Amino acid sequence: MTPTTTSTSTTAPAPARTPRPRALSASRTTATAARVLRQLTHDPRTIALLILIPCVMLLLLRYVFDGSPRTFDSIGASLLGIFPLITMFLVTSIATLRERTSGTLERLLAMPLGKGDLIAGYALAFGTLAIIQSALATGLALWFLGLDVTGSPWLLLLVALLDALLGTALGLFVSAFAASEFQAVQFMPAVIFPQLLLCGLFTPRDDMHPALEALSDVLPMSYAVDGMNEVLRHTDMTATFVRDVLIVAGCALLVLTLGAATLRRRTT
Repeated sequence: MTPTTTSTSTTAPAPARTPRPRALSASRTTATAARVLRQLTHDPRTIALLILIPCVMLLLLRYVFDGSPRTFDSIGASLLGIFPLITMFLVTSIATLRERTSGTLERLLAMPLGKGDLIAGYALAFGTLAIIQSALATGLALWFLGLDVTGSPWLLLLVALLDALLGTALGLFVSAFAASEFQAVQFMPAVIFPQLLLCGLFTPRDDMHPALEALSDVLPMSYAVDGMNEVLRHTDMTATFVRDVLIVAGCALLVLTLGAATLRRRTT
């Protein structure tokens, strides 16, 4: 009698997937922010670019108009918001892209770390630097360079801080579409320069061609400049100032949300 052999095929169980956290976690967000800040402390040139360049630009601007202090008063407040936005956009986009290309972001996304935690952590880290940057630039303009504003300096600082946070959000967002640091820099003419031309810095937006005026109405930098001008001209907080601040803050939050939506793994 031939013995009957029974063959049993064993199928290896599928590896368990790491559950993806859905809600924002304060601990994960602060841990991400702390890691980014630790990395930035090892790059003194980036710290200098973030904190000192807006101050240097304001200093140069003040003495360019040394014979016409009224001109500095009229545009200095606007540039106090524009300079932090530009520097935060540039540094944030490059720093975030560096983490993408080095594989750090890929490893983080493989961990139980939500996209919202990651984006919020980056925003918190660069937002901390934005607070320092905005405070130094505002203090320099008001108490050393003699910028004359009618409203409260705290309102000026608030708009400068929101502008820096908006630049951070835009930098995080565009880094998802760049393949190299050079491409990240190339986004500046497309994202920043049109806003710079249409924000009302060079000419009042009401005097522009109607099509350009309508376009400027949907660009967040226009409301950043308008908010600075409200502080420049009015003693009290106006309804227009509140509207401008809410629009800039809302745009920053919207862009951060879009940045989290575009955050994805580059490999399969």
